Amino acid sequence: MLEGKRIVVTGAGAGLGAAIAETACGYGAEVFGVDIDPDTDVDGHYDVADEADVARLFAAAVEQMGGIDGLVNNVGIAGPTGRVEDLDPAAFDHCVKVNVGSTFRCTAATVPLLGAGGSIVNIVSTAGIFGYPLRSPYAASKWAVVGLTKTWAMELGERGIRVNAICPGTVEGPRMDGVIEREAVATGTTAEEIKAGYTAQVSMHTLVAGNDIGEACCWLLSDAARYVSGQVLSVDGNTETLRTVTP
Repeated sequence: MLEGKRIVVTGAGAGLGAAIAETACGYGAEVFGVDIDPDTDVDGHYDVADEADVARLFAAAVEQMGGIDGLVNNVGIAGPTGRVEDLDPAAFDHCVKVNVGSTFRCTAATVPLLGAGGSIVNIVSTAGIFGYPLRSPYAASKWAVVGLTKTWAMELGERGIRVNAICPGTVEGPRMDGVIEREAVATGTTAEEIKAGYTAQVSMHTLVAGNDIGEACCWLLSDAARYVSGQVLSVDGNTETLRTVTP
């Protein structure tokens, strides 16, 4: 499905990014995986919220692969948890800088390198299409990326470049475990109750796995989705609400 495609995946060192990179490789893509964590086994370690690092990243990717056919903007942080009046403004700004700023910088660096048939996939969240109590910074950043996806699809369509977003539901793994623990503290309840709430809010009563997102991502990167652009695809078992336990 992705034979001959050269794909950059950000945040590829662990979790969802690693699953996307692995799935893409399994479909024949050449993947340039990057991560900020120096202990991860990727092709390069860069801070994708930093403009100079982003320039170095894409220079290295082009040198290694000879060009770029697709980009997966996967990097994102959870940000602080709490009521709006209790949030640290600096923590709010940092969450937006990483989640929105990295998506903007990497896309801006990628577009001049893409030809017709190029594809950009932004990994968003169901928090980009629902309100998300106690998670103002995260929700703000994810709604912003949905807006950028729609805007860039319009800008780049005449050049044959597609831009789409995937909204994962609750992805099982250590990152979500941390979110659940922080929400439990913020609401004065237990992690078990919060996790049960996340499962109950989904029609299919399940969490999703990283490879579920990887499969959808690879389809959007492939020529099989050559006329799919400006779309926001939820892979989540049908989220009904993001209100789990009322604080």
